[in-house]
Amino acid sequence: MPATVSFEDRIRAWEDEFLSEYATHSYPASRAVEEPDSPMRTPFQRDRDRIVHSKSFRRLKHKTQVFVAPEGDHYRTRLTHTLEACGIARTVARALGLNEDLTEAIGLGHDLGHPPFGHAGEATLDEALRERCGIGFKHNEHSLRVVEVLERDGQGLNLTAQVRDGILNHTGPNKPGTLEGRIVKLVDRVAYINHDIDDALRAGILRPEDLPAAEIELLGPTGSLRIDTLVRDIVERSSEAGDIVQGEEIGMAMLRLRKFMFERVYLGPEAQREHKRVERALRGLFDHYLESPDELPRWDPTASECQRVADYIAGMTDRYCIAKFTELTIPEESRF
Repeated sequence: MPATVSFEDRIRAWEDEFLSEYATHSYPASRAVEEPDSPMRTPFQRDRDRIVHSKSFRRLKHKTQVFVAPEGDHYRTRLTHTLEACGIARTVARALGLNEDLTEAIGLGHDLGHPPFGHAGEATLDEALRERCGIGFKHNEHSLRVVEVLERDGQGLNLTAQVRDGILNHTGPNKPGTLEGRIVKLVDRVAYINHDIDDALRAGILRPEDLPAAEIELLGPTGSLRIDTLVRDIVERSSEAGDIVQGEEIGMAMLRLRKFMFERVYLGPEAQREHKRVERALRGLFDHYLESPDELPRWDPTASECQRVADYIAGMTDRYCIAKFTELTIPEESRF
């Protein structure tokens, strides 16, 4: 192609020719604060890079996915879940002719606001905020707050509107405004259900014979086969519907498998035992910082004290949370 043709013109021409009519095009960029486009990256590629280079993204490697402080190198963390979900989402986007860069950026950013200790940490922080401050906590809303306000010492990442929408609506009742965002919303479940089964089997919380037989027979005996079955179904059904959907039989089987995981793993006896320890640590920190707000960083000078406490605790990794709780509650000599 002639050197006089700009990067943007090449991307626009390629997307016009090869992307689906339902795809989100990369230009023009819609940001809260206008800025010049990159001469070498699309707006969604820039968003992806800003997310990957953020502090909150790096912290995901030390945040629990399901199991708190697991012993072993092969359990998922919030970071590995993010990467696995992102890879599956890109596969679906490519197969459907949708915007892979947008899908990837949403996938990489969707869990940036997750607090330490997985589901137990989110539930505890939500309960504490409701009791003490009259507000709640949802990790998708906080993920949006991270990229809009907290990153870059209070400046935010100035991501595009489509990426922010996908991050906010990757869970909850509202549909993302783009098909790329809807891919992440559905694939997030595909990823965590199957990967969490793998981790629960490795941890001995589940045995292969415990898994619901009908669903396993339909979807596949291994995680990779189940993911392949689910992805094929999403691509086939979505191609027909012009939206991101599942077939009824496959979709209902996945939902039953998810229900099984909530009953046996996410809310099961092992999780409940860990929940008590998580609650003790997070509530101890919450109460301390609410009474000592001068110890909190000032990322957002307009935030209430309750919000500042939530921002600080939600940003902690598991091990940093444990270290701060130990520092505040255990006499110094006892730690040597």
